[in-house]
Amino acid sequence: MKLAIDAMGGDHAPKAVIQGVEKALLEYKDLEVILYGDEKEINKTLKENNRVTVHHTDEVISSDDSPVRAVRRKKNSSMVRAVQAVKDKEADACISAGNTGAYMTAGLLVVGRIKGIERPALSPMLPTLGGEGFLLLDVGANMDAKPAHLAQYATMGSIYMQKVRGIEEPRIGLLNVGSEAGKGNDLTKQVYAQLQALPVNFIGNVEARDLLSGAADVVICDGFSGNLVLKSIEGTAMSMFALLKAELTSSLKNKLAAGVLKPSFKQIKQKLDYSEYGGAGLFGLRAPVIKAHGSSDAQGIFSAIRQARTMHDENVVALITKEIKSNEE
Repeated sequence: MKLAIDAMGGDHAPKAVIQGVEKALLEYKDLEVILYGDEKEINKTLKENNRVTVHHTDEVISSDDSPVRAVRRKKNSSMVRAVQAVKDKEADACISAGNTGAYMTAGLLVVGRIKGIERPALSPMLPTLGGEGFLLLDVGANMDAKPAHLAQYATMGSIYMQKVRGIEEPRIGLLNVGSEAGKGNDLTKQVYAQLQALPVNFIGNVEARDLLSGAADVVICDGFSGNLVLKSIEGTAMSMFALLKAELTSSLKNKLAAGVLKPSFKQIKQKLDYSEYGGAGLFGLRAPVIKAHGSSDAQGIFSAIRQARTMHDENVVALITKEIKSNEE
């Protein structure tokens, strides 16, 4: 597999990106990587490897750039060049930890949508207490969603969990303020009826408080609500570990107890650490386009690469395309 990566995207680029790539190269012997970015900066960290090619770019899309304007004007940016490589069949998939809006725009304008999909969904796997995780669609690609968009998210999410995660009948839940049918706003009420008519295992409404308990395998919502859920889960996990650290280092007795319990705390952190679950796939595009978290460290980049590889190997785009076409017929 050949992967195009925006080496300059993210809070810790290019160092964290390169470290994640090098870890993936050790794990996957058939992986080839094309890095796009400032060659001089990349070479400060990159170890020589015949499976890595560096393409110099002299433009970077920052987090403050207007998405559409940046993609149209900065065609030689590391992000746009990485996406273009997929469009030109020079790479099988691409990854960036940069500006989410710009990356989505580049995916739409350069790679294009699957026929029958009106809007793509930004779709990360998030942790559950049991360790299985759940897929959340959408977390920010489409803030003003229509009922038909969410119905398409359900179809794409079901296919992904079936073919990639191996769940025979993924449970599809609709994020809502109550579990009873008829709850919510106009959008959720209309979506509820559409989901009942789809050939998916729709289990009804699910509440945000039940997500980490594994209430559903796939949870669908509009991008505004999804982004709030995503940031709330991340913030809660970070705050919880900060509180634990402060308490367990507050006295000698607590420090001794912490030493004994350290392996258990490490396991808990791994279960709740988003970096272990990879990036968010832009479902609905004609090629695997993976968005890594902006604050990704080397492990986060490695996990995003693992997800891109899985989407490519399991032919997820082709499966979604086939299912959408079948539903239209």
